[in-house]
Amino acid sequence: MITVSENARVHAIELMKAENKPENAFIRVGVEGGGCSGLSYKLEFDNVLKDGDQQFEDKGIKIVVDRKSFLYLVGTELEYTGGLNGKGFVFNNPNANRTCGCGESFSV
Repeated sequence: MITVSENARVHAIELMKAENKPENAFIRVGVEGGGCSGLSYKLEFDNVLKDGDQQFEDKGIKIVVDRKSFLYLVGTELEYTGGLNGKGFVFNNPNANRTCGCGESFSV
């Protein structure tokens, strides 16, 4: 399962409203090759399910992840921060053995 912090929930709702996303919109998260640690996180708003998608809901936020990415993201919490590295969503991933300084890439 992938969970959402309260702060991330609030910001996700605000962003979806600001971008006029439809009622059935969800957060699509994933992993792709790249970044300084080998794998990079992806996050976008979407409203179209694809074959093999895993669906979760936490605190009223729907999260969708493709089957391959789920193997890397199981147990991850989506957080929102306004820290020194800038504002945005952050992945608190217990599966990551190493992360880069900005937190946008990782390795397992």
